Amino acid sequence: MILFKSIEWKNFLSTGNSSNKVLLNKSSTTLIIGKNGEGKSTILDALCFSLFGKPFRNINKGQLVNSINGKNCLVTIEFDIGPRQYKIIRGIKPNIFEIYVNDELMNQDAAAKDYQKILEQQILKLNYKTFTQVVILGSASFVPFMQLPPGQRREVIEDILDIRIFSIMNQLLKEKVQETKNEIANIETEISKAKTKVESQTAIIKTISDAKADNIRSIQTQIANSLKEIESTQSEVDVLIREIGDLKDKTTSQEQIKEDLKKAGQLQQRLLQKVETCEHHVEFFGEHDVCPSCNQDISEEYKEAILKDLNVKLLEQNGKVDELNAIHTKLQEKLSGINEIVQQIADKNIELSTKNSSITVLNRQVTQAEAEIERIKSDTTNIDDEKRKLKELATEAMDKIKSKTSLLEHRNIEEVASILLKDTGIKTAIIREYLPIMNKLINKYLNAMDAYIHFELDEAFNESVKSRFRDDFTYASFSEGEKMRIDLAILFTWRQIAKMKNSVNTNLLLLDEIFDSSLDTAGTDYFLNLMNTLGEHSNVFVISHKGDQLFDKFRSVIKFEKRNDFSVIATN
Repeated sequence: MILFKSIEWKNFLSTGNSSNKVLLNKSSTTLIIGKNGEGKSTILDALCFSLFGKPFRNINKGQLVNSINGKNCLVTIEFDIGPRQYKIIRGIKPNIFEIYVNDELMNQDAAAKDYQKILEQQILKLNYKTFTQVVILGSASFVPFMQLPPGQRREVIEDILDIRIFSIMNQLLKEKVQETKNEIANIETEISKAKTKVESQTAIIKTISDAKADNIRSIQTQIANSLKEIESTQSEVDVLIREIGDLKDKTTSQEQIKEDLKKAGQLQQRLLQKVETCEHHVEFFGEHDVCPSCNQDISEEYKEAILKDLNVKLLEQNGKVDELNAIHTKLQEKLSGINEIVQQIADKNIELSTKNSSITVLNRQVTQAEAEIERIKSDTTNIDDEKRKLKELATEAMDKIKSKTSLLEHRNIEEVASILLKDTGIKTAIIREYLPIMNKLINKYLNAMDAYIHFELDEAFNESVKSRFRDDFTYASFSEGEKMRIDLAILFTWRQIAKMKNSVNTNLLLLDEIFDSSLDTAGTDYFLNLMNTLGEHSNVFVISHKGDQLFDKFRSVIKFEKRNDFSVIATN
């Protein structure tokens, strides 16, 4: 419960530098009187200004400063909430906004608007609209509950039932839902990027694998070609070996022919020597008639006989020489043929060696190629690195997908919560529960003020009014006095409901000029009787011009009057 204890103001509206102070919990009923312009209603503006930073009536903030003094406008209000004592000091020229809790000043680091939020949401737990619906009634600038739009009516009810928290939660939830939607949109973008990265990395791995496979296939093709070439060359080698073997077979008589040629040469040499000897003897006997050794004459008969015999021998020897030359020529021809074959063998051996070298080179190339294939197969460094990257990217993508799934679950929960927190959800269920109580209390207070009508609010806070004869009416169809009774009944109902809910439970009630125009004598009596039933913890202040008629109806009276153009309290 908020127990308002006192309010004090100076240089506020018509009040000068000498402050006016009103004890708010001194009397259960207090009548505030005074002539027009003497400051009766100033207490309403001071009360609202101190708590909410704006006056009750439609007055600009700058106009709250006393026009004569022009500065040091100051309002101080004190109240208790449970064991805690609060004091609010608010001023203009200079601007002051201080909150004291148990005589200790709250941290001044916060901005004024944050200070106001703390005051309304954490301390008072009510706002200006609700305060003016539950604590204050009357005045030209005040809009009664039934004259508020349906949306604002609902706000008042939500504050009284202490369910505005659901609206705050709903707003926060809407923001959270939007944040979640944004996060889902962002995560979907990230997932798309991650998938693209995975696809790109997969393509890289495929490119590397394809290149590796292409390289292996190329080398395998080279090996196949080399093996074909080896096979072909080996076939040529085999042919050469056979040809060389055949040729070698043809050279088996080479040594014998060489031996025969040697022997023939030797024999030819001996024959030539014999021929030469014969020719020398023939020449000797042809040129000499005397023996050089014995100096005897050589007879012609002897010479002829000797020459004849030598010519026969010479002829015989020349024949043998010719025959031997023929044999030698034949042997030489055979040897030349064999030499040609030997040269062919040599040429083929060179060709064979070349082809064997080619086969050796090709075999080495095949071995190297096979080793290269094994190296390529075993060398997985690059592809392993890329696969690790792919795994990391895939893991990242899966994490983001999991995050999206989690966000979707959160969104589903938030959507369910949003349905519950909407006006049609929990709040409507609570309002629906309290509506019968509200309507019962309104009609109770109406009956207490001799207003015999049946008044009922629906879930949209639209009214239906029936007379005792069951005629249908609306709030707008009633007279001002009847409207005032409805407004008072609703006010008391809200206070009773707030007290039940312990939401806007306060001792203070201010009624501005409700007796002066709207309520007739009977209505006034009914209301005074009703006012006295509010309890010992209620402090009701009534502002009125009818002091002479109401003076004896109140336990305390405060009179405002003008002195030297300043409003002061004459009686308290």
